[in-house]
Amino acid sequence: MAKALFLIMSGADSPMKMELGITAAVRSLQANRYEDLKVIFFGPSEEYLTKIEGQVKSNFDLLLQSKAIDSACSNVAERANIKHELHKIGLNLMPAGERIAYYINKGYEVITF
Repeated sequence: MAKALFLIMSGADSPMKMELGITAAVRSLQANRYEDLKVIFFGPSEEYLTKIEGQVKSNFDLLLQSKAIDSACSNVAERANIKHELHKIGLNLMPAGERIAYYINKGYEVITF
């Protein structure tokens, strides 16, 4: 069984794409489609996360509670001045480049949204 890393980069520029990524991750997790599933938020998705609500927020919370979410990029959060907001919704902040390399080196397939 494969391991998957969902790299979610879309945000307000393409909210449907981001929402589809979160939904696909939740459904994949619930259906045990992968040996392991992790999610990293990077770029525009980070700022958009501070504004989500409704079903997409519920799905995000499910991913967070299941520990499927690895992190959001600390560098992007710092540049956008949203570190506090991301911490408040429960995200760990780490350099995305390092986290992506970590999962690729562990054999995860990257799926981008």
